[in-house]
Amino acid sequence: MKVANQGSPSFEGALDGSELSIGVVQARFNDAITSAMASACLAELAHMGIEADAIQHITVPGALEIPLALQAMADSDAFDALIAIGCVIRGETYHFELVANESGAGVTRVSLDHGLPIANAILTVEDEAQAWARAEPKGRDAARVAVEMANLLEDIE
Repeated sequence: MKVANQGSPSFEGALDGSELSIGVVQARFNDAITSAMASACLAELAHMGIEADAIQHITVPGALEIPLALQAMADSDAFDALIAIGCVIRGETYHFELVANESGAGVTRVSLDHGLPIANAILTVEDEAQAWARAEPKGRDAARVAVEMANLLEDIE
């Protein structure tokens, strides 16, 4: 654990993932975008020292199915952190708000119910151009968030 700010008692977790087991749930809806996110995420996890056999990557139909898959992974007690990857693009109906809100709430609920870090990389964007601009950076960021939070929680315990 390293001190985040020398003037306060705050801490941040390390970005060494060599001892961690990570689960990744990827929605297939908007597959080209979520696959780019997943590729960036998996590359970043490898960069932080996580071996391929310590990563379980599964896919589900869409963003609304992500929380249930995360819950099953969390129930297994096999992971130090999980990552949710999806992409919801605004359309002409209220369905965007429903999917964006409910998928996000479900991810948070699983994380809090299990005391398990879950990096939420479910993009909610206005159009495909915004999604592509955010896809790879968000995938990399999700990997870093998962590793940092897993290490931080380990240090706290």
